[in-house]
Amino acid sequence: MAIKVANNQSLTAITSIPASITGSAMTLLETQTASSSATLDFTDNIDDTYDEYVFRFINMQSASTDVAFQVNFRDGSTAYDATKTTTFFYAQHSEDDGTAALSYLASRDEAQSSDAQHLTTNVGRTGSDSASGYLQLFNPSSTTFVKHFMARLSNHDTNGSEVDTFVTGHCNVTAAIDAVQFTMSSGNITAGTIKLYGVS
Repeated sequence: MAIKVANNQSLTAITSIPASITGSAMTLLETQTASSSATLDFTDNIDDTYDEYVFRFINMQSASTDVAFQVNFRDGSTAYDATKTTTFFYAQHSEDDGTAALSYLASRDEAQSSDAQHLTTNVGRTGSDSASGYLQLFNPSSTTFVKHFMARLSNHDTNGSEVDTFVTGHCNVTAAIDAVQFTMSSGNITAGTIKLYGVS
């Protein structure tokens, strides 16, 4: 079998892709936009249709100063209180170049806790302060495995720094995760859009 090499920066000689090579497709399932909202709850569309769900956050803004954007999960009851264990670290760089850090933040992780999981450091409340990013939730309908999730967000904090946060963890429950709730750690979500996708 001859191997075709694209030595002229062109792929015109390749006429097909082997069937064994596949790519993921994302299907938009739901969009919610905050308007001084206490919570944004995704109670539909999270089921066994997909093995992975992705939430995209676009300019989430808080009504209060020094609060974090956060998430919690529902596991079949009416409460968003699924037990979870997580880890949280971040990179930070200030506008005045005075602070630069890469650090694990123990105060933002959870150990077998039903509390909401922080996804950001403290977000400000000026017109330009917000947080954007994504969260992946894997196999939420499994009744065998824990439910893994990971998130990465960018936020402008109240100290004038850009912060890149990394959160990962799992809901340590055998029941299916059937809904996800987003809040601020205090006060309302003034503005912002969340899009939910199913990944096939």
